Amino acid sequence: MAVLTPIDASDVRTLCEGYALPEPRSFTGIAGGSVNSNYAVEGVGERLFLRLYEEQDMDGARRECAMLERLAGKGVPTPAPLRRSDGGHVSVVRGKPAVLFPWRDGHMRCQAGVTPADAARVGAALARVHVAGAGEPLEPGRFGVDALALRLDRIAASGDRTFAPRVPGLRTTLARVHGARNAALPRGLTHGDLFRDNVLWADSGEVSALLDFESACEDTFAYDLMVTVLSWCFGDDLEARLASAMREGYESVRQLTESEKQGLCAEGAFAAMRFTITRITDYAMRTGATGPRVVKDWRRFAERFEKIEGLGATGTRALLGAS
Repeated sequence: MAVLTPIDASDVRTLCEGYALPEPRSFTGIAGGSVNSNYAVEGVGERLFLRLYEEQDMDGARRECAMLERLAGKGVPTPAPLRRSDGGHVSVVRGKPAVLFPWRDGHMRCQAGVTPADAARVGAALARVHVAGAGEPLEPGRFGVDALALRLDRIAASGDRTFAPRVPGLRTTLARVHGARNAALPRGLTHGDLFRDNVLWADSGEVSALLDFESACEDTFAYDLMVTVLSWCFGDDLEARLASAMREGYESVRQLTESEKQGLCAEGAFAAMRFTITRITDYAMRTGATGPRVVKDWRRFAERFEKIEGLGATGTRALLGAS
């Protein structure tokens, strides 16, 4: 359960007072997620979603909330945070930035349940983020090549018998795939983490909400598209029917340039390396009394990397139908 910071009724009551909301009837920790503490708050006129930011500081939470409000106002399907009585978005609960959002009903897709129509809708929603993000203040990402290299340093210094011996090979590969990227590709605001657990679906089959913009930053749009392709279109292998549908959905909102189409392989390879490395540091090597808190297997993205590398620029482009 993603309840890393426990709270009590007094915490929630004080929080709601800052919004001039009635005293809440109840609150419940929400299972799922791995970074922040999440709660459902009941009995305040409508169901609300409470997030305690475990890694963002106050300034970071304020920037994210302001961005979400602007994106929602431009038609991106993401809930805008509630404003407090004093006009701000962010409160403090147990020393952590805390934000209330409107509740969005919806369910998540399992991998086996993803259809080409789903993939197209996700691609279109991602493109809306890219278009709506024009003019947004842009922050550097937390998963650039230098940050990933520092993670490799930590792995090497750990002396971990499983992963430390892999560092030289990972370091060489990271440098190579970063060097293959085209720095001139169109760029702007990217979601950076549009996995299946960050999209809610309405019963109608439409996207109900895009969630968790905590990794949103400046990067290339092609990279963000490939993160999403690798997240949604890979079961036992990359599925061309899903990848092509996602690209078609994306281009129904924003057309890819020729340079972006040619760069899909390099962007996808870097994306796969990012998640290979971060899943080693954040999951495989992070254990508690009962083992890893969330199971996200780094080997799944190592497989994706090998697939993208094997396809090459021409094969990746063909897989997405990006003629």
